[in-house]
This record gives sequence, structure tokens and C-alpha cells, in this order.
Amino acid sequence: MNMKVKKLYADAVIPTRATGGAAGYDLSAYLKESVIIRPNAREKIPTGICCAVPEGCAGLIYSRSGLSFRHGIHLANGVGVIDSDYRGELCVTLHNCSERDFEIHHGDRIAQLVITPVLTPELVLCDNLDNTDRGINGFGSTGIQTLSEENNG
Repeated sequence: MNMKVKKLYADAVIPTRATGGAAGYDLSAYLKESVIIRPNAREKIPTGICCAVPEGCAGLIYSRSGLSFRHGIHLANGVGVIDSDYRGELCVTLHNCSERDFEIHHGDRIAQLVITPVLTPELVLCDNLDNTDRGINGFGSTGIQTLSEENNG
């Protein structure tokens, strides 16, 4: 499978996988001048690229774990979704949840793009759903311990 990528500017950085086993392509900032993200603030960072996500797939933009862990910089919306019919510039909204300013420079790796298949089933309106052991129990209903801890405790 191929995915077309277009540079909007000659010095934009094409997404790359850091290793052969990497699931995501690193996305880099395209900036004319550096941007400072203040504590508890967010900034929209352009990448200078567009892409054509293959039909039947979506591009999911995730935080880079090192930026999140070391600097408190993560995606403001959790996960960005790039639809297969979107052709505009990829931008990343970063949030600084630390207590320090964080500076982004041109070419800095700011996020990662993972291409994944998407299922789009036909929705069927109904009056009832089938029963399961879990039923309607939601948030926290399965606890925080592993099943082996619960059985041995």
C-alpha cells in the first residue's frame, strides 16, 4: 500500500518512521520562527505537508511519548483523526500541561501519524440490544485490580 505525501514548502519535513518496527511516522513542525507554548496553553503547529490517507483507512495523530513524559507536551484533543478524503495541511494542536514554557522549533518532531483500517458498518435502528454479562455497567465497573489479584485476594 502507498500513501501520497505532498510538501507545501521545499523545507517541510516528510514524515518518517524512526525504526523498521515503528508503527507511527514522526510529524515535524513547519515554522518560520519558533513557537513558545506557555504552561496550560495550547498552540496549533503546522507541519507543512498534506497527504492522501488510503481509502478505507484513517490517519490517527498521537502524542510522542517522550514529549509527554519529559516535558508535559501532548495533543490537546487526545487523538487527531485524518479522514481519507481530507487533503489539507496536517496541523497538530499541542497542549503544555507542565509549569514551564516549552519552545518548538522548525523541524522538531511533534507528534506521530499512524495509518489504520476503519470499519464503517451500516447503522440499524433497533428497540433492544442483545444481553451480555457486563450489560450497562460502564466507567470503572471492571475495577482496577487484575482478575488474578481479585481471585487470590
